[in-house]
Amino acid sequence: QVKLVESGGGSVQAGGSLRLSCALSGYTFDTWYLGWFRQAPGKEREGVAAIYLGDRSTYYMRSLEGRFTVSHDAAKSTLYLEMRSLKPEDTAMYYCAAQKQFRFGYEWHDGRLYDYWGQGTQVAVSS
Repeated sequence: QVKLVESGGGSVQAGGSLRLSCALSGYTFDTWYLGWFRQAPGKEREGVAAIYLGDRSTYYMRSLEGRFTVSHDAAKSTLYLEMRSLKPEDTAMYYCAAQKQFRFGYEWHDGRLYDYWGQGTQVAVSS
């Protein structure tokens, strides 16, 4: 059984940093996408970043301006999201997600690409 558990969220002031972790248990695939999504109150869920395990390519939401870094430690079966220079608009519930099979037509930032989801970790950035 695959289980994703996020941690590392919290409350920070604008300009601060946080590192989110997503522990993946039971996930044995080494080819597909692992992603981070977020959803703020009253807003649609959006793809923040992803890593394609097949070639370690990384993908980011354009508006991040290089402030976030996604990485994966295979030995620890953990996905990370390093967030720097945080802004109040980064406030949201952050979720990690994992793909288990090929789906044609969906890009990394489309939630329909993913099969497994964590329960989320809250990030709150104050001005």
